[in-house]
Amino acid sequence: MMINPYLNFAGNAEEAFQFYQSVFKGELFIQRMADLPDMGHLSTDEQKCVMHISLPLGNGQTLMASDVLPSSGHELKVGNNNYLSISPDSREEAERIFRELSLGGKIEMPLEDMFWGDYFGSFVDKFGVYWMINYASR
Repeated sequence: MMINPYLNFAGNAEEAFQFYQSVFKGELFIQRMADLPDMGHLSTDEQKCVMHISLPLGNGQTLMASDVLPSSGHELKVGNNNYLSISPDSREEAERIFRELSLGGKIEMPLEDMFWGDYFGSFVDKFGVYWMINYASR
């Protein structure tokens, strides 16, 4: 079984994923609402919204997202009930990802050696997405 995180944004999914792409590299796949059949009823702004975007992260993992459509009754509720937890292969990679992804966001816990033996930190990025970086040194 594989679990791939799926995020929702309020009209800035593409901007967020361009930022994530700058950190993780990989090639973006993007499909807009206007690309779908029967979407002519949407406003010009909503037609530009992302229906689906994905970014491969490696090892068969993919980060995915879409924009919510207020005209369809969707409402984005950003909260701390979801974190994306990343386990890099090295301490250096943990530091790089933490530094780059947290830029413009709010650090909750700086990267530190923890009592359980791992190098861990958490933050909210500038798009309101909650992240945990955990390097298991053993």
